[in-house]
Amino acid sequence: MIWQAHGSGDPVTVVVPGLGTTPGEARLPASGLPGTRVVLTLPGHGDAPDAPPGYWRYERVADDVSAVAAEVGATSAIGTSLGAAALINLVAREPERFDRLALLLPAALTEPRSDPDLPLLRQATAVARGDRAELRELMVEHLPRGVELGDYVDTRIAALMRLGDALAALPGQAPLSDPAQVAAVRADVLVIAATGDGQHPREVGEAVAAAFPNGRLEVLPTRAPLLTHRPRVRQLLGEWLARPSRG
Repeated sequence: MIWQAHGSGDPVTVVVPGLGTTPGEARLPASGLPGTRVVLTLPGHGDAPDAPPGYWRYERVADDVSAVAAEVGATSAIGTSLGAAALINLVAREPERFDRLALLLPAALTEPRSDPDLPLLRQATAVARGDRAELRELMVEHLPRGVELGDYVDTRIAALMRLGDALAALPGQAPLSDPAQVAAVRADVLVIAATGDGQHPREVGEAVAAAFPNGRLEVLPTRAPLLTHRPRVRQLLGEWLARPSRG
């Protein structure tokens, strides 16, 4: 897994993006935060080589995140979607790894996602067929209206077309088998959920926040917070990072 550091000094925060995230999109959650932000590029994303066969397991991604966090001395972590799931899996096994966690749009906690209408599964079918037009329709269907997107859709389509194995494998997994697996985590945990997002249900965000002893939930009235509510997300993350450490 490759990474790039932005900024300098403490705290050191590792940033784990979601599946299909473009390099520019991956930096958004950490934009404007103090200290050093270490933004990871997952296999098959950006300039990173494709993942080896069988890579797309939450445990495997979490192990790579743990290695980077140890290398850079990270005390905080931000994860979006897949990144949030990897961090949940990681701290269940290493409860003292971070002082702070921010989990944006978690999609699963203990239950795999089996709904045939799940956007991720429909995207997996389109990618398997090589149907870019269908993939575009699926993406546009779940984006907020009235937001200037630029080349966002095209770059996301190009990214997802490399990730058929991940799209097929991840919905059948969950980062934990039991919420009690994170009962020993004492980190300050901020969970940001959204309304109207079929891929990242609000109920999952609520369950994730409740599972952590020091979890806190913020629900934003949008299906795509990083597109429509960036200032509020940045404010929440800045406040979260500025709070005194519980350690």
